[in-house]
Amino acid sequence: MSLPPEFHDIAKRVNNWGRWGADDEIGTLNLITDPVVRAAAAGVRRGRRVPLALPLKEDGVQVGMIPGRINPLHTMVQINQEIFGPGTVACSDDAVTMGLQAATHWDALTHVSHSGKIYNGRPASSVTAHSRAAFSGIDKARHIVSRGVLLDVARAKGVDRLEGGHAVTPEDLAEAEEFGGVTVRAGDIVLVRTGQIQVYLAGDKHGYGFPSPGLSVRTPQWFHARDVAAVANDTLTFEIFPPEIDNLWLPVHALDLVEMGMHQGQNWNLEELSTACAEEARYSFLLSAMPEPFVGGTGTPVAPIALF
Repeated sequence: MSLPPEFHDIAKRVNNWGRWGADDEIGTLNLITDPVVRAAAAGVRRGRRVPLALPLKEDGVQVGMIPGRINPLHTMVQINQEIFGPGTVACSDDAVTMGLQAATHWDALTHVSHSGKIYNGRPASSVTAHSRAAFSGIDKARHIVSRGVLLDVARAKGVDRLEGGHAVTPEDLAEAEEFGGVTVRAGDIVLVRTGQIQVYLAGDKHGYGFPSPGLSVRTPQWFHARDVAAVANDTLTFEIFPPEIDNLWLPVHALDLVEMGMHQGQNWNLEELSTACAEEARYSFLLSAMPEPFVGGTGTPVAPIALF
C-alpha cells in the first residue's frame, strides 16, 4: 500500500535533503553548534544529575513484536578465573547479546526508509547485511550533547499519564512550552513526556506498547520550524500506536528520520526528570546522550543524563 498524498505533502515541508550538503550523514545534529553547547553548559548551576535510562535486563520492554529485537541476554564468560595461573589476580568477564533498540535508545537515520530512500536521498539498498548502514550509521552521530528541554505534556494537562489513544499534537507541545516557561530553540534536544512508561514500570509490558499515546503525524512540522536537533520520548513506539491514520504505519519515523534527518529516541524514563523540573522550576538543562558508536548501526542503546 503506497503512502497517501497527505504524507508526501508533509514530507515536502520538512525535507532537509541537501541542506548541509550532499555528503551530510547527521542531519539536524548539525544544529548543535559550539555556541549552542556553550550556552547549554552555562545552564548547569547546581550539579544535580538525573538519569533517564531504563535498566538493561533480560526481562526488559521487548515482548517479541519485532522479530530479532531481543532484550539483553547477559552471560558470564568467566568468574573469578586466575587466567595467568594459580594465585594470580582473578578476573570475571561477561558478554551481552541484545537488540540495539531494545531499551532506552537512539534511532539512527537509517532505522527506517520509505519509497526506496533513506536520509539525504541515499538508496535504502545501502543498508545491507554485510556493510550494515553504509551511510548515516549511528557511529556518525559522534556526540549528542546540547540543551535539553522537557515538554511535559502530561503534567501540562494536569494528568499523570496521557490516555492510550492520545496523539500528541503541535498544540500540545506549545501548551507544554507555556506550562514549563520555556521556549524551544535551534539546536535543542526535545524530550516529550506522556507518562506512558509508568505502565511498563508497573509491570504491564504489553499494555506499555499497546495502546500507546505518542507523537502525531503533525508534529514533525513543529520540530522542523524550530530547528530541533533531536527528539525523544517515554514510549515504545515514539508515535501514537495504533496509528492515527488507518494503515499508515510509522509515518512519524519516516518524516523525522528520512525526510528531516532528525534522530529520535524511545523508552526514555522521564519520570524522575518530570519531578526534578518541577522542583527546580525550570524545564531546560544540559543533556548528555552520547550514542554507543556501533559502526553501521541503525540504532544504539544510550544512558542519557540531564544536568541542572
